[in-house]
Amino acid sequence: MVGALRRDVASVLERDPAARSAIEVVLTYPGLHAVWGHRVSARLWHGGHRMAARLLAGTVRSLTNVDIHPAATIGEGLFIDHAIGVVIGQTVEIGRDVTIYQGVTLGGTSLEHGKRHPTIGDRVTIGAGAKVLGPITIGNGSRIGANAVVVRDVPPDSVVVGVPGQVIARSKPRTASPMDVDDTMLPDLVSVSLASLQRRIDDLERAVDGQVHEPEIRPSASGVWKGEDFSI
Repeated sequence: MVGALRRDVASVLERDPAARSAIEVVLTYPGLHAVWGHRVSARLWHGGHRMAARLLAGTVRSLTNVDIHPAATIGEGLFIDHAIGVVIGQTVEIGRDVTIYQGVTLGGTSLEHGKRHPTIGDRVTIGAGAKVLGPITIGNGSRIGANAVVVRDVPPDSVVVGVPGQVIARSKPRTASPMDVDDTMLPDLVSVSLASLQRRIDDLERAVDGQVHEPEIRPSASGVWKGEDFSI
């Protein structure tokens, strides 16, 4: 237990550039308080003191705005950054060195008893607002983009974006940062697909009459959309 608590503090210092010292982390980080509260409530739960576990979990939720069921399994080194509106369900299993940002839900999709929440592998990063739902598995080293909704298994070392979440194989090695959260690098699958379709249309028009007919609404080369339909 003591080793797990120390690893939790170290994970914050490793992954949050705003953290200046261990004492600051221990005293001021609600995400850390939520994880520590869960570690105590989980011991109560598995020790048969389930009402006490639920009462403690409810108290921790009211203080940190993080809702973790005491039956959830959480490995060492979980870092919940900002700790606003995070929900972790009863049968969730989280591996080691996972990073979760604000607004994340690890939830269920049915009322059936038994395993109904996700299993999160080691070194996974889950971006702000993402929803991971159902008894699915997120492979080790994967990254869930901000606001993605994931409802199917994700292979190891993948990136997931969109609603519903689309799995993308990494074309480059995982970054050296333990957070791996540069959302500016996440692909826009809809934009890429539309651009590909437009290029094919241009090729067809060029083959038919030797010229490309400019569409009424189209982004510029810099990616800026123009058109009276978008006037604000």
